[in-house]
Amino acid sequence: MTPLFDTFLFGGDWNPEQWPEETWEHDLAMLEDAHINEATINVFSWTLLQSGEETYDFTMLDKIVALLVKHRFNIVFATGTAALPAWMVREHPEIIRTTFEGRRHVFGGRHNFCPNSTYFRAVSGKLAGKIAERYAGTAGLKAWHIGNEYGGGGGLCYCEACAEAFRVWLKAKYGTLEALNKAWCANFWSHTIVDWADIVPPVGYGDGIGSDWDPRKCVISGLLIDYRRFQNESQLACFTNERDAVRQFDSVTPITTNLMGTFKDLDYFTWGSEMDVISWDNYPGMGMPASRVALNHDLMRGVGGGKPFMLMEQTPNQQNWFPYCKVKRPGEVAALSWQAVAHGADTVQFFQMRQSLGGCERFHGAVIAHDGTEESRVFRETAALGEALAKVAPHIMGSEVRAHVAVMFDWESYWSLEGCVGPIAGFSYPDEVHRFYRAFNRRGLAVDIIPSTTPAAELARYAIVAAPTLIMVKPGVAEAVEAYVHDGGRFITGYMSGIHDEHDLVIPDGYPGPFRTLAGVWAEEIDAMAPGETIPVSFGSPADSTADAVEANGEIVASIMHLEGARALATYGGNEFYAGTPAVTVNTFGKGEAYYVGTPLSEPGMDALVQPIVEAAGLVSVSTPDGVEVAERYADDGRVFTFVINLTDREQQVTLPALSGAADLLAGGAVLEAGCTLDPYQVIVAAH
Repeated sequence: MTPLFDTFLFGGDWNPEQWPEETWEHDLAMLEDAHINEATINVFSWTLLQSGEETYDFTMLDKIVALLVKHRFNIVFATGTAALPAWMVREHPEIIRTTFEGRRHVFGGRHNFCPNSTYFRAVSGKLAGKIAERYAGTAGLKAWHIGNEYGGGGGLCYCEACAEAFRVWLKAKYGTLEALNKAWCANFWSHTIVDWADIVPPVGYGDGIGSDWDPRKCVISGLLIDYRRFQNESQLACFTNERDAVRQFDSVTPITTNLMGTFKDLDYFTWGSEMDVISWDNYPGMGMPASRVALNHDLMRGVGGGKPFMLMEQTPNQQNWFPYCKVKRPGEVAALSWQAVAHGADTVQFFQMRQSLGGCERFHGAVIAHDGTEESRVFRETAALGEALAKVAPHIMGSEVRAHVAVMFDWESYWSLEGCVGPIAGFSYPDEVHRFYRAFNRRGLAVDIIPSTTPAAELARYAIVAAPTLIMVKPGVAEAVEAYVHDGGRFITGYMSGIHDEHDLVIPDGYPGPFRTLAGVWAEEIDAMAPGETIPVSFGSPADSTADAVEANGEIVASIMHLEGARALATYGGNEFYAGTPAVTVNTFGKGEAYYVGTPLSEPGMDALVQPIVEAAGLVSVSTPDGVEVAERYADDGRVFTFVINLTDREQQVTLPALSGAADLLAGGAVLEAGCTLDPYQVIVAAH
């Protein structure tokens, strides 16, 4: 596989415009001492570049670029359009977003433009074109960076321009009001639409249920699903508008924008095909398990079709927006960086290079902190990481992750599940995907994250495919999964899956809808549990002497099921009227098997489910302590790079036969033994 760039980029966001010019050269000298070779520039410089309708000034940017060229830095060049200038909002107030509750924003913040503002698209595209015209061909230019974190911070827009564009979008999608009303089940509560002009976005003072920051529900769920689709396409059109403006002057340099993992508002699978390379910002939440971070990396690799990706941002130390801004522990940033590389990153970049003196990010970590010294722990650790990456990462660039397990991630199921007014309190769609993902990750098994619409021919690449809480089943999905299982695949799904069609309408004839025959079960009812409440689940029974008894728990919901050809692998316990009925089932379908999980299982339950499936599939798993990750990348020349990463703050013991006799590239080629003790946050990169 072709590497992203001709060198491994180690660097990140540099904002010299926030500092006096006499500090710039010293910044770069310090960064060079930290082995940093790349700077991302011009992310938030719109006003400095354009102070009026036709007033452009590139004097400062010219100096910044010239200095980077002088120091032979690689450059990721942003278009500067991520925050609106004050003068622009004053003269064109329609350019800024309107909230769920109908309040038009005033100047302030960032990521706050209306995605259907014709003025925004015109001026942002014009600026992007001017920048590309001026700086295309600059020495060291590695990538163009359009905008910044689309959708983040501003929420969806509900202004009249969006409303009118939404009506046009719906007319093109449905053609007739009759088709629209049918798709939305609009006869509910007398919502039948008799004129396109009567359609109102799902605002909080209309059919929307939620808040400015979380407009998650709606009286007419199809309205909300379609509005989310429409807003996703609108934001994407803003990206492609600037991308195309850049392409007029530069036909070869890769173009990207930084994504945000499982960010809810944008369907990144629709973005991936429009981007030359995927880049994303990794900011793990407080207490987030290592496997959850790994899921995010694999999702971003999946959005890019399996190709290497850019780790565009992470923090060298604290994340300033957390309630408690804990510093990263010694070695933690390096471990997180190598984890990204293990999952397919061909760059390691930070926000930010130098810590700002003002603004809400002044306590966000930086390579150069407020002390301005190379003696700080963070600077020294960054330099050590840079030195290690410079020695080892070039050998890894372009190598690929090879997975025999796939987990489906579907943004429209994300919207649909969390948009239900029903038995879903306590559900987080990404957390449910992680529940299944973790069971494979902790066994050292590589996982591809794939869209639900993956065709049967591509599903056939995998020994196991899981579809957690796939509540929306779009046309062709069930047929592809059936073909995959019929030909010998192993498919895992379960609670809250197969309930809605592409219009967010319930599929009749019983749950799990189009998966009912495949799964061999009828989920007659869905019981919901209060926060903290669980239901016992028992794996194995006297009737199945081959299965070891395992006691586990389910939470949030419990599917009350009838067997229709499947057999029970686990049953519910406790005092509920459905105690003793199936909780987990398996059904033989053609040459393969379909598993149905009736309740969100605790970790022992997921382990009891997954381990026999892994063994039956002939996959080789490993056993490591929680927080210790094993991953591999494969080079075209046959070399295999095995990463063993301790992402905890304590010593861990591991025994991995694959390490025996391999060379640890981070330890100067030292020969490894199968058993070893890992220090806190220690990383091994073994070459075979």
